[in-house]
Amino acid sequence: MNNPLLKPFDAAPFSEIKSDHFLPAIKNGISIAKKQVDTIVSNSEPPSFSNTIEALEYCGELLDRVTSVFFNLNSAETNEEIQKIAQEASPLLSEFSNDIALNLDLFKRIEVVYTQKESLDLNPEQSRLLEKRYKSFSRNGANLPDEKKEKLREVDKELSTLSLKFGENVLAETNKFEMLLTNESDLAGLPEGAKEAAKSMAEAKGKKGWLITLDYPSYIPFITYADNRELRKKLALAFGSKGFHNDDLDNQEIVLKIANLRHQRALLLGYSSHANYILEERMAETPDTVFSFLNEILEKAKPAAEREFKQLTSYAKELDEIDHLQKWDGAYYSEKLKQKLFDLDDEKLKPYFKLENVIEGVFTVAHKLFGLQFKEVNDVDKYHEEVKTYHVTDTEGNFVSLFYADFHPRPGKRNGAWMTSYKSQMRKNDKNIRPHVSIVCNFTKPTPSKPSLLTFNEVTTLFHEFGHALHGMLANTTYPGLSGTSVYWDFVELPSQVMENWCYEKEALELFAKHYETGEIIPMELVEKIKESATFMEGMSTLRQLSFGLLDMSWHAQDPSDIKDVKAHEKTTFSATSLYPNVEENCMSTAFSHIFQGGYSAGYYSYKWAEVLDADAFEYFKENGIFNREIATKFKDHVLSKGGTENPMTLYKRFRGQEPKPEALLKRAGLIK
Repeated sequence: MNNPLLKPFDAAPFSEIKSDHFLPAIKNGISIAKKQVDTIVSNSEPPSFSNTIEALEYCGELLDRVTSVFFNLNSAETNEEIQKIAQEASPLLSEFSNDIALNLDLFKRIEVVYTQKESLDLNPEQSRLLEKRYKSFSRNGANLPDEKKEKLREVDKELSTLSLKFGENVLAETNKFEMLLTNESDLAGLPEGAKEAAKSMAEAKGKKGWLITLDYPSYIPFITYADNRELRKKLALAFGSKGFHNDDLDNQEIVLKIANLRHQRALLLGYSSHANYILEERMAETPDTVFSFLNEILEKAKPAAEREFKQLTSYAKELDEIDHLQKWDGAYYSEKLKQKLFDLDDEKLKPYFKLENVIEGVFTVAHKLFGLQFKEVNDVDKYHEEVKTYHVTDTEGNFVSLFYADFHPRPGKRNGAWMTSYKSQMRKNDKNIRPHVSIVCNFTKPTPSKPSLLTFNEVTTLFHEFGHALHGMLANTTYPGLSGTSVYWDFVELPSQVMENWCYEKEALELFAKHYETGEIIPMELVEKIKESATFMEGMSTLRQLSFGLLDMSWHAQDPSDIKDVKAHEKTTFSATSLYPNVEENCMSTAFSHIFQGGYSAGYYSYKWAEVLDADAFEYFKENGIFNREIATKFKDHVLSKGGTENPMTLYKRFRGQEPKPEALLKRAGLIK
C-alpha cells in the first residue's frame, strides 16, 4: 500500500490520507518504536544520559506524528469509520505504552543514570527530563511484580476503550437532538442572526422552518434569548441529559467503571487515590491542597453568589411573575438584567466582532507583545476547506511555526474549543525543528446576509485558545517531551487565561473591534460597559466553576466503589454549591468530557488555579503598560518558551519576581474590594 503517513512528511498530507491508511501506519509506527527501544536496551555500552534518556526521548517520532494526525481528526472531523479505527487503535497504543513503561531492562538502564544524576553535570532541562523519565516509569508500574504489571495492562486497556466510548456517546447525543420549529412566534426574543442561522441549518437538512441543536452556537443564543420558557426547558433538559437516558448511548455505567478502574490503578501503583497519583505531578501536589484552595474561594464566592441569585429571582418575579427560578431561566434573566443594568447585550456588541477582524486583532496583539507576524498561506494541505493556515515568523523573518485555525461547527466535530499540535518543537542534530499548532473552535457561522459575528464570550474564547497556541508556537526547548504545553496541568492554563485580559482593554479593543459595516471603532462607552459588566454575576459563575472542580475531586479523591448511583452522588456533591432546584432528568457527569475523556481528571480545579496566576501576571502588565515589550519578553523567555523544562513556580517567579497572590483574582472578580 502506498501510505502517505509512512513517508517522511512535514505538514500533514491530509488530502492524500484515506481512513484505511491509519491502522497500518499506527501498527508500523509501534513496530519501529519497539525496535528503537530494543536498540537502547541491548546497547552493550554502560547506560548514559545520551544513550538511554535522550535516545528514548527521540523514540517513536513516526508514531507520534501519525497518532497526532489521527486523534486530532477524530476530534475535529470524525466519522463512523474513524471512530471504529479509534476503538481498534486505542488498545494497541495503550498496550504499546505499557510495553515501554513496564520494560524492566529499560527501566534498569534509566535507574542507573538516575542514581548517578548528581555527578553527571546536567543542565536544568536535562535534569528535568531525567527526573520526568524516571518518574514516568516508577509512576507507571516499572517496580511492580509481574502479576501486578499484568493487571495494570488490563486496566489501562479497558480505560482507553471506555473513555473513547464515553466521548462517542456524547457526540452522538449532541448530533441526535434536533428541535425543529415551524411557528415563527416560537423564536420570539431571538436575535436576527440566530434566527437566520437556525433557518440556514434547517435548509441544509432539507427541512422547512428553524432548526435548533445542542451545538453551542445554536444552543447558547436560544437558552439566552428565547422568550418561550417551555422550549428553553426542552432544550436545557436535552443538553443536560446527554448520556443519561438508560439507552445504548448511556454513560452512567461507563462513568462508574472509569472512576473505579482509575482508583484500582492508583492502588496498584501505591497511591491512596487517583487524585493522589495525578497531583503528585502538579503544582498543587495533594488533594488536601486542592480542597483547601477550592473551599477558600468558595467561602469568598458563595455569599456573593447567593446575593446575585436572590437579585435574579426577584427580577424574574417582577418581570414575569416567576416564583421559582429554574436552570433554563438563568441565562435568559441574567441577560435581561445585564441589559437593564448596563444597557449592554451581545447583539449590540456582535457587529464590532467580525471573526476576521478578531483574528487580525489577536495577531496584532501577538505582534505588539512578541514581535510575531502571521501570513495566511494556501499551499498547506488541510483536513477541511474551512480550515485556515498561516506561516508565523519573528521580527527577523525566521520561521516560528505553522498555525492551523478551524472555527465553525460541523457534524463530525466535537463541541467546545481546544488547542492541539501536529508536530512538536524540538532540537535535533543541531537543528531547531519548529512546531505545527492548531486551534479548533465552534463559532457562529456566516449566513447569507451576515459574516460570522462573534459574541463577546466567543471573542474571549478565541483569545484563550490562541494563548495556548502561543505556548506551543514559541516553544524553544531541546526535548519534545518538555516542549510547549508539556507542563504541569495546573500551569497549562496560564498562557491561555492571561490572553483573555486583553479583550477588556481599550488599547487592545481599538485595534480590532470595528463595526463590520461602517468600520467605526467600538465606542468608548461600550468598552466601559464591557469592563463594568465583567464582574456581573461573577459570584454565580465562580460557584459554578467550583462545583465542577469539586465534582471532579469527588470522583477521584476517594474510593468510588461505594458509589452506585451517578445522579445521587452528584446531588450530594453539589449540595454545597447549588442555587437552582435540582433537575431529576439531568446529570452532569455523564457528559463531563473534560474529566472522563479529556485530560482533566483530578485537574478541573486547574482553571481556577491558573486564574490566580493569570490575574497576578496581568496585574504586572497593567502596572507597566499592557503592551510593555520588556514584560512581554520576560513572559516569553521565562514562561512561553520554556515549556516544562523547570518547575513552574520557579519559572513564574523568574517572570514575576514573586509568588502569585489570590488577591488580584478576587479583586478582578469583584469578590473583594
